[in-house]
Amino acid sequence: MTDPSGQLGYVHSRLVRHSAESASAIPGLDAPGAHMVVLAGDRVVLSGDTALLTPDMAARTGERGLTLYLGRLDGDPVFAAAVPAEVSEALEADPDFRTNDLRSLAGEGRFAPHELGLLATAKSLLGWHARQGFCANCGTPTALAAGGYRRECAACGTHHFPRTDPVVIMLITRGDACLLGRSPRFHEGMYSCLAGFLEPGETIEDAVRRETFEEVGLTIGAVHYHASQPWPFPSSLMIGCVAESLDEAITLDPEELADARWFSRDAVAAMLEGRHPEGLTAPPPLAIANLLMRAFVEARA
Repeated sequence: MTDPSGQLGYVHSRLVRHSAESASAIPGLDAPGAHMVVLAGDRVVLSGDTALLTPDMAARTGERGLTLYLGRLDGDPVFAAAVPAEVSEALEADPDFRTNDLRSLAGEGRFAPHELGLLATAKSLLGWHARQGFCANCGTPTALAAGGYRRECAACGTHHFPRTDPVVIMLITRGDACLLGRSPRFHEGMYSCLAGFLEPGETIEDAVRRETFEEVGLTIGAVHYHASQPWPFPSSLMIGCVAESLDEAITLDPEELADARWFSRDAVAAMLEGRHPEGLTAPPPLAIANLLMRAFVEARA
């Protein structure tokens, strides 16, 4: 049976990660089989249809501001590096390179899925380091450690670790209908599942119930986990759930949503297939909302 999550972006990775707990030596860039992924701002530097550059190719992308050791891919060491965002313009003029943002790469369908997962790790880690140059405990500049899976403060001894922000994303059902909403930021006509960040001390189930009530005024009963997806914008984990609504009347929060409504299975199928009579659409297959909507259509949600 085909894995229904197979089309999701960033969920596949063959990277054997280095970690802050690993005592193994960190290899050098001259190690046999070494490769590097390079990000110029939010754009990934590519050579053909891969972001895994040899050290010589990576050296041509410009002066690196930060280099991390991600781990090993099929036994070979892999590094990640950041170069200034403006470098991408010069690289576009070089026939050996092109650049693209990670979201667009996932949508292209030309990239190996496991490489997208590796790039998600690289982007999230590089972004975290760019934001965490100072100790949150005492304000002293911190230093990279454990190859990039930790930062350390020499002044107070605090260790800082990369963070992932959990987000609940939920398909809300009532009988044979599901509720979908439109954020003001969405493309015109696109509807998706509701979503929101977990708060401290909150369970997944309670976050689903709170976010749903805040955005559309519905009371939620049973909540079931369905699937998850790393979302490196900048570093979240999307926790996909299916939630059963105990009532039907929608009370919209206009600051959060431009619209929300109930849809039948046939209507959702039409949205997914691009044939809805009103021109309404769904998120692309790389997004977990698409997976939840497809599960609903197939009566698996």
